[in-house]
Amino acid sequence: MSSHPGCRRSPVADGDRVPGRRHNLVTVLRQRGFRRLLAGRLAAQLADGLFQAGLAGSVLFNPEQAASPLAIAAAFAVILLPYSLIGPYLGVFLDRWSRRTVIVLANLLRAVLAIPVIALIWTGAQGIPFLFMTLLVIGLGRLFLAAVSAALPHVVEDRQLVTANAFANTLGSIVFSAGLGGVALLVLLGLPATFHGYASVAVLAPLGYALSAAVTRWSYNPTELGPDVRHRHSTTLRGAVAEVGRQTANGFRHLARRPPALYPLAAQSVHRVFYGVLALAVTLRYRYAFAEDGDLGGSVSGIGGAFVTGGIGILVAALITPAIARRIGGRRWITLLLAVTGVVVATFGLPASSTLLPIAVGWVALASQGTKIVVDTALQHECADEYRGRAFSINDTLFNLCFVVGTYAGALAMPDTGRAPAVMTAVALGYAAVTVWFAVVSGRVSRAARAVIPAARETLRPCMPAAPHESRWASAR
Repeated sequence: MSSHPGCRRSPVADGDRVPGRRHNLVTVLRQRGFRRLLAGRLAAQLADGLFQAGLAGSVLFNPEQAASPLAIAAAFAVILLPYSLIGPYLGVFLDRWSRRTVIVLANLLRAVLAIPVIALIWTGAQGIPFLFMTLLVIGLGRLFLAAVSAALPHVVEDRQLVTANAFANTLGSIVFSAGLGGVALLVLLGLPATFHGYASVAVLAPLGYALSAAVTRWSYNPTELGPDVRHRHSTTLRGAVAEVGRQTANGFRHLARRPPALYPLAAQSVHRVFYGVLALAVTLRYRYAFAEDGDLGGSVSGIGGAFVTGGIGILVAALITPAIARRIGGRRWITLLLAVTGVVVATFGLPASSTLLPIAVGWVALASQGTKIVVDTALQHECADEYRGRAFSINDTLFNLCFVVGTYAGALAMPDTGRAPAVMTAVALGYAAVTVWFAVVSGRVSRAARAVIPAARETLRPCMPAAPHESRWASAR
């Protein structure tokens, strides 16, 4: 639902101050297509929370299983990297095939494949078959989310993308966290922290995947979620596979020519490296340092509390990001989030106490979600529809790859307790450096856009809207 390509207006995510009319949540929720896409997403992400809680619990918080920092980092790599490396290639198919079909089939396959994985959790068998099927389930989940993000501009208008992203991404994260936190609560209430206990809650996940597939299948026709018919390709599947490399390279070049999307994506990628370090530190603190007399039930409940504060941070980000992005601009909001995160890591992360750590978790979750909302909206609006699937697959690849790099870097530098003041100091300084870099390069783009608009106004006057805010990146003071 984008405007004429020659008259495209930059989104809130890319720009600075814009007017706030008709960007409210009520307007977005009136869109039936958005509500149904959201319902399918929430069902799948709740299932993800239950499934991944079963996986994580059986590996990390299980008295029958020991986990070193490198083993935890390796687990993240095995789960996340395979899809991350082929993600841009799959994005080519998101731009060729019906996204409704991709969403439905991905969830149906997950519903089927999750069943043997859960059976293997129950038996404690964590060999090659377990790893392979786990990779498939989680990889299909990443494909599902990329397809949903690429489909969103087909169910809401461009001017509503910030609010729609904020609400959908945040509610999805909260529902996912609810699945994780629900399992932690059950362990606190008496669910055995064993292979059998974790498998018994993960068994609900296939139902959520099947429900998500059904909602999407019966809510849209095959072409309704894109890609646009005029962007479909007529080549055979063999021809499509042959041109995957070239098309993926085109996707990278398409992004490289769009600084308002490229720079926020780069800033988020660096943030994800630091986020991986912090996530590993938090996991180790709760797994070993905060466990009283080896009580893993207490560790699970403690990290469950951290998930609660993280969920609160995510919710706050959803509530405030659209309004702040419209008032000060997406680039300034990202700059502020990165700067404050560095201060929070130094203030609350360095002591690494069970009292202060949840505060740091809450803020980092807020910053991550706020940044993600801005980045997703930038990609949705700046990238043409025929490249949008590739853009989101590239985004997803960087999102996971950078996180894994961070966990490995942390594993090489941290003891088993997760307490490493030098590492936390380096992370805080890293946030300071990326804040300065992003402020400089995004400001340069803003100034360049302001310089171009007066000349472009005369050329594009016949198709320009009446509102004076032609460029939302360029409207900065």
